[in-house]
Formats: sequence, C-alpha cells, structure tokens
Amino acid sequence: MGGMIKTLAASLRENKKPALLTLIIIMGEVFFEVLIPFYTADMVNMIKAGAPLSDVTALGGKLALMAVLSLLCGAMAARTCSDASTGFARNLREDMFVRVQSFAFENIDRFSSASLVTRMTTDVTNVQMAFMMIIRTAVRAPLMFLFAIIMAFIMGGKLALTFVVVVPVMVGGLLFIAKHAMPAFRSVFRKYDKLNESIEENVRAMRVVKGFAREDYEKKKFGAAADSICKDFTKAERIVAMNSPIMQLCMYFNMVFIFTVGSRLVISSRGTVIDVGQISAMMTYGVQVLMSLMMLSFIYVMVTISAESAKRISEVLTEEPSLVSPENAVETVKDGSVDFTDVSFKYSADAEQYALSDIDLHIPSGATVGILGGTGSSKSTLVQLIARLYDVTEGSVKVGGVDVREYDTDALRNAVSMVLQKNLLFSGTIAENLRWGNENATDEELIEACKLAQADDFIKTFPEGYETHIEQGGTNVSGGQKQRLCIARALLKKPKILILDDSTSAVDTKTDALIRTGFKTYIPETTKIIIAQRVASVMDADMILIMDNGKIVDRGTHDELLKRSEIYREIYEQQTNGGEDHA
Repeated sequence: MGGMIKTLAASLRENKKPALLTLIIIMGEVFFEVLIPFYTADMVNMIKAGAPLSDVTALGGKLALMAVLSLLCGAMAARTCSDASTGFARNLREDMFVRVQSFAFENIDRFSSASLVTRMTTDVTNVQMAFMMIIRTAVRAPLMFLFAIIMAFIMGGKLALTFVVVVPVMVGGLLFIAKHAMPAFRSVFRKYDKLNESIEENVRAMRVVKGFAREDYEKKKFGAAADSICKDFTKAERIVAMNSPIMQLCMYFNMVFIFTVGSRLVISSRGTVIDVGQISAMMTYGVQVLMSLMMLSFIYVMVTISAESAKRISEVLTEEPSLVSPENAVETVKDGSVDFTDVSFKYSADAEQYALSDIDLHIPSGATVGILGGTGSSKSTLVQLIARLYDVTEGSVKVGGVDVREYDTDALRNAVSMVLQKNLLFSGTIAENLRWGNENATDEELIEACKLAQADDFIKTFPEGYETHIEQGGTNVSGGQKQRLCIARALLKKPKILILDDSTSAVDTKTDALIRTGFKTYIPETTKIIIAQRVASVMDADMILIMDNGKIVDRGTHDELLKRSEIYREIYEQQTNGGEDHA
C-alpha cells in the first residue's frame, strides 16, 4: 500500500500546493462553522433576557461576519480542491500514456487494450474523486466531528450524553454497510474490462458483424456483460442506501432526546443549568456530528472503491519496459545488413515451445529477401526481432554489424521501416498521415513517395487530394489504398531496412509489381524484406526463405528453389497452374 501511494503521489507535482492550501482553508471553514452555533445560543439567551438592541445587533454582526468567512473559506477550498484533483487526474493519465508508449510488445501483451482504456478513464476518475474527498471532506469531517462534540459538551453538559448512544449506533451501522458493499464494488472493475473489450471488439469488427448478420448475438453478449455490472452495482447501492434510514433514525432520536430532556431541564432549573439557546446549539451540533459521520462513511466507501482503481493504475506506472536503450547506446546504423546467429525465441519465459528455433541468416545491405511460409510459421516474429520489438531468447541479431541490443531503440527503429498487413492510418489528412514517416517532408517528396507506392493516382481522384480527411483507422479508404498509403509513409523515412509484412496482399499483381520496381529505383541501397503469400511478390528477390514451424527449412533464388524445394514448387504450381501462367 505504501509503495502504491508513493507511486501515485509522484503524479501530484505542481498540484501539491493547491492540495495543501485546501487542507489549511478547510480548517478555517470548520472553525467558523462550529463557532456559529455557540454565538447563536448567546443571541437567543440575550433576546430572551431582554438585552439592549445594540448588544443583539453587535452579536448579529459577528455572526454574519463568521458566516461570510465560512462561506469564503468553503468557496476557496472548493476551487483549490478542484484544481488539485483535476490536475492530479490529468498528470495520472499523462504519466500512464507516456509509460505505455515506452512499453515493448512484451509489456503490452500483459494488458489488454480495453483494460488500459478502463484504467486511464474509469479508474483515474475514481482515484480523482477519492483524492478530492481526502483533501477536503476527509479533513473537514473529522475536524467537524471533534469540534462539534467538544462544543456540545461545553454547551450542553449532560445533554451531550445523547452522543454516547447515537455515535456508536451510527458508526456500527456504517461499518456494517461498508463491509458488505465493498466486495460488490471490487468485482465491478474486473467486469468493466470485459465490457470495454466487448465494445472495442464490436466496433472494430463492425463490418464482420454485419456481414454475418450477428448483431443480435453481439447485443446479447453486450447485454450480459452490462447486466452483470448492473447486478453488482445494484447490490452495492442497496446496501449503501441503508445510510439514509440509519442517519434519519439517529438524527430523530437526537432531536427527541434533546427536546425532551432539555425542556425538562430548562423548566426545572428555570434556565440556570441549561437554557433555550443551549438547546438550539445542541440541535445544530447534533446535526454536525451526524453529518460528519455520514461524510466519513462516504469517504470510506469511495476510498475503498478507488483502492482497487489505484492498484490497477499503479500496475501500469510501475511496469518496467522490457526493452530499454543501454548506456552509451549506438546512435547510428551503418547500413542495412542483417545477421541472425543461433537465434531462438519464445514470447515468454514460461512458454513451453519456441516460436523461432536455430535461425542462422545473413542478409547483405541492399539485398531483397522474400519470405514464404504457412500461417503460424513465425514469419512476422522473425522480422519483429530486427526492429527489436522483442529481444531474442538465445543468440543474437545484428543490424549494420552491431547487436540490436546495443543500439538506442529510437535510432534503430528510425532506420527500420515496417509496413504491416493491418497497418493503421490515423484520423487526419492524407498528408498528415504520410508525414508520420518524415515530419519535415516537402509536398514534392510526398508526391514522389506516393507515385512509387502507386498511391498518387487514386489520391488525385479525391476532391481535396492530399488534404483529404482520413477517418480513424482509415475506414473511408479501401484495403488496397490503405496499404499503398502505408508503404508511401514507410518510404518517406528512407530507411536502411524496409520490411513489408504481407503488406501488398490487398493490391493486384500488376500494382504489386510496379511497387517492387519502384523500390529498385528509389531505394536501391535499402535492404528489402518482403513477407508474402504470392510467389510473384518474391520470385525476383536475391534470396527467398521458406519457413515452417518457426524454422528456415530452405533458402535460395527462385530457380534454385524450384529445383530442390518441394514446398516452394507446390506453392508455385498452385498459384500459376503448373507454371503455365508464369510462362
């Protein structure tokens, strides 16, 4: 718990001052609030005793001044508290986002995207609310309770014994409520992740859902998740709702006791032991005591709820990136040569099987390498090691003659461009998306890269050309157009190594051939690694790798593999009708 609080407190930063100021101002507000009933009782007694109007007016002025000061303190505390809590929440979200940006794929694999979204939204909001209550109500309520009890005994004497009965009943009831409501609140957060995951998955796969007419199924699945959360919240809220009747019971008991016993004391002692003013003050102090306990119960519930949220936020903030740049890291990639030496890899230390085994491979700078293999043969895993998206389990991967673990990660990844089959476009214009590859690229460079990627022609058909707005995820362009824009974006980096991971699967063979021809003229010194399902996409490569079950089972040129590789020959003949189409 201490470590978690320390982790979260690091995000306070510039908000420490308004948080501390809130605590000080709250003390002033409480001080004036507990004095008001004291002086009100004096005023009631003065009026009853027939005191001069000037004395009553003077005391009334003091009461008005204290009321105004209490109001000002409350308003100032509300402002400083709001500044501190919202600023704290902003810093938490920013720190979490920055931390996630530093994660390697291995770290990302430990958190689902839906869970990360929940942690940055719902969980941060819960922690923000708890923090706001802690710096304001959690100080105000105990102080108000303590001061009100003290003043009640000073003003009411034996009459204050009512609190000996009321307070234990109130505290016992609140503890019972908190104990039984908390388990339901805790279970909700785990279910929030599943609900958000269902929403995210459904939105991303909307076309698939509609294509298979599965809307009703998705509605039922979402409804079940929502109903489960509703059930837990309803259970918790029903228990928490008992706060009100317990509060009412204690308050009315307090009123009846004070009026009954107090009236008898006033009459029997003729005002010498206790007077009407003291009864009035006791009523006010009674409300303050009970309201303070009620606020403390709310704080307890909120803090308990937020403790689970704080734990989930802390997990993200304390997650150490598995891949970091070493000290004195190499900042420059000499060339695009790639060397795999005795490489084996598995995604986690606990995994039983290796995703890659016994990989030995040398790719000279500027070479074009094709990779073929069935689904699950670890083609993508192989190329992800080049950009150090994962670290090898055994052996080494070198780029430009230097082990990738010795490079500054930004320098290495700036030298390696990867175009994935499902590469994403971001909301914004086409030009803005392209400049992800090079933020300083000129319009002429954008056009040149798009011509090489065979994207310029279709961009010109849009009314706004390169200023055409792209929807989030690129949903307003076709799959082939999206892939060509992603290739153009990668070309703008002018990388030492260009990796195409099945990234021309959505374009026709003619366009695919034109793109590969453009590579030869535009980036002849760049090492090009092409993962493909079509033999035609790699048959002109300097070397073709055949992968199966995480191993390179054969390698060579197109002609060499046709002669000796049964797998390659079978793929080639299936795609070319026995070679006749190619001929």
